[in-house]
Amino acid sequence: MVTAPGTEAQATAKFVRGSASKVRRVLNQIRGCSYRDALIMLEFMPYRSTDVITKVLRSAVANAEHNLSLDPSSLMITQATADTGPSMKRYRPRAQGRAYQIKKQTCHIRIAVAPQDT
Repeated sequence: MVTAPGTEAQATAKFVRGSASKVRRVLNQIRGCSYRDALIMLEFMPYRSTDVITKVLRSAVANAEHNLSLDPSSLMITQATADTGPSMKRYRPRAQGRAYQIKKQTCHIRIAVAPQDT
């Protein structure tokens, strides 16, 4: 969906612990929904990433309300992306004195909201 310039508010969360693919599975469900519907969906989803996504969504709506003077009830999610961030490298001891590398993944979440066309 293409919006007029200056009518879209966004929020980002960087270096969130969790893989981007697991966050994308939630973002794909709420993309294109209204703000109210997205909050209801996020509340009842059984995934760990919904708490962070809810926080980013509320921040994007607060940005729209404060900076652009938009009504929160008229907002819908236009963009929701999760990109991979840097991996934290950790090591686990294994048998016979070996070490096994574990990559703890991070991601960057971006949500943009805009008024819906009526």
